[in-house]
Amino acid sequence: MQRDSLNVVGGRRRASRWLAGPTLLLPLSAHASLLPPHLEEKLADILGIAVLFIVPVLAIAVFWIVHVLPEKIAEKKQHPQKHAIHTLCLLSLVFGGLLWPIAWLWAYTKPVGYKVAYGTDKHDDYFVEWGEKVLADPNAPLHDIALLHDELESMSAKGPLSAPLQAVREALAARLAERRAAALEREAARSEAARSETAAPTAA
Repeated sequence: MQRDSLNVVGGRRRASRWLAGPTLLLPLSAHASLLPPHLEEKLADILGIAVLFIVPVLAIAVFWIVHVLPEKIAEKKQHPQKHAIHTLCLLSLVFGGLLWPIAWLWAYTKPVGYKVAYGTDKHDDYFVEWGEKVLADPNAPLHDIALLHDELESMSAKGPLSAPLQAVREALAARLAERRAAALEREAARSEAARSETAAPTAA
């Protein structure tokens, strides 16, 4: 029995030597990264600087872009109350963004009540830009001039126009009268030429 126990102990010792042998070939310290330690420190410093400075700037920029979206949408759609939507976006900054959904919905809402009250659902800048474009083109179609003039006339029937719109309406009225007078002159010249052509064979 004693001999069997000695054999068991000896077998265990030999097995431990076989298992401990390959472990002696392994390095004493394990390094999981592919970079040397000094490069790891530099990379950690760069990432730290990025987290401290670049990430907050990007977060603020993204927040601001998203926050002014209602104002940009109202500007693109020529919403008649775009200045009020712009003010609401600024107030939303003070109230922690609570007013931002209201500004978003307001920018997408069709101003039916405003059109009933003022005769249009566009901002004054829309008609000023349209009038400047039409007046800058000497060959602008007469239909475009008359359409814009009639639009301003219908707005003036609802209430007094602003000074820029009043100036555009007067300029359009003068251009419209000039173009119509020129058209009447051309029509009279054509009629006169036609009468001359019909009178010439009779005289002959």
